[in-house]
Amino acid sequence: MSTGTTDTPAQKTVLITGANGQLGYELQKTAPAHIRVIATGSDTLDITRSRQVSLALEQYEPDCIINAAAYTAVDKAESDPEAAYLINNTAAALIAQAIVARVEDGKPAIKLIQVSTDFVFDGQQATPYTTDSPTDSPLGVYGASKLAGEQAVVRYLPDALIVRTSWLYSSHGNNFVKSMLRLMKEKDQLGIVYDQVGSPTWAATLADTIWALLDQNSRGIYHCSDNGVASWYDFAAAIQEQAVESGLLSRAIPLHPIRSSEYPTPAKRPAYSVMDKSTTEQVLGKTLPHWRESLHLMLTELKQQTDNA
Repeated sequence: MSTGTTDTPAQKTVLITGANGQLGYELQKTAPAHIRVIATGSDTLDITRSRQVSLALEQYEPDCIINAAAYTAVDKAESDPEAAYLINNTAAALIAQAIVARVEDGKPAIKLIQVSTDFVFDGQQATPYTTDSPTDSPLGVYGASKLAGEQAVVRYLPDALIVRTSWLYSSHGNNFVKSMLRLMKEKDQLGIVYDQVGSPTWAATLADTIWALLDQNSRGIYHCSDNGVASWYDFAAAIQEQAVESGLLSRAIPLHPIRSSEYPTPAKRPAYSVMDKSTTEQVLGKTLPHWRESLHLMLTELKQQTDNA
């Protein structure tokens, strides 16, 4: 006789910070049916103010917080470290402290998911970084501030989930893919760095992974990027190839591989930032998509948005 029970996950209320960013957009779009989303941006919740954070937790009583808010202006962070640390470190600590304070008041625990980055590594390895690879020397303020945020979260909430990602892009917001599409329309040729290697990641891949890890109540550090490896030059070439095929671009222009030294930036980037995702894939029970496949899906979405505009 049937008991009438199902494997449907329990309803959860999830508060998303940074909801106006690339990941925040994809998290809202891909949220499972059993998730009630409370989406907040800096205009509705200032996570750098402890009082606002505490009031938000009291008002919404979330089961989980996904902290997708971040200061991601890598070069600007070099000249404005206070702003980078305020958002990437202090705000993360304030959220964790507010959760601890609620538990101490006898209220239910809140799961915290902190989104982090490949920039916590120094880029000197030649093999994929594992979740326990050393993070002793990030190359710049951005990576150092995100690492400090990771450490603050774990200090207050040892059961928190930290998800590191790399080379994020989406049809929403500003990113390398959309910058390349714009420049390829405007310029007759482009020089693209070839001596920095990583794994491009569609924000939808990251969002799906975060929801799956939440359903499994995962804790600790996980890596999430699309599979495969590329230089920025490889990535740009694929963007142009697929965009021409889809009609997003009307022509192809010459792309020239250049060294990082030929395109100096205020912040130094990791030469190699490929991350080992084997633990993540084992927990998910599936292989993450290849970056070229994800790029195709994102460009298809972007073409639809352009056609409907």
